[in-house]
Amino acid sequence: MKKTLILALLVLLSLPIVAQSKDKKPGLNKENCTFVTKDGKTFNLYGKVKIVESFPDIKVQIVESFEDLDVKLVENFPDQCGKIKLVENFPDVKVQIVNSFPDIKVKIVESFPGVRR
Repeated sequence: MKKTLILALLVLLSLPIVAQSKDKKPGLNKENCTFVTKDGKTFNLYGKVKIVESFPDIKVQIVESFEDLDVKLVENFPDQCGKIKLVENFPDVKVQIVNSFPDIKVKIVESFPGVRR
């Protein structure tokens, strides 16, 4: 009886883990403005960003058309989708600017930042 109860609890506890792993598909998640890496790490597409030359969290290509995300550079309150503040210390995400094979394509805008639907 105890073995059956323990087995049932283990099965029930493992179900949410399986469901979460299916939700974390690598790539852009437009519904909640996040990017999931191949390793399963999730990064918000807003907040404090540091531009690096190596070991980035996300590789970004800046384009003029067919972008995935419209980005607005702000000085205060980078708390909405597409709003970022460039920083040198304590970034939320590290970004490398590339010319080919990006993880995400962005366009710098002055108004209406966010994910392109």
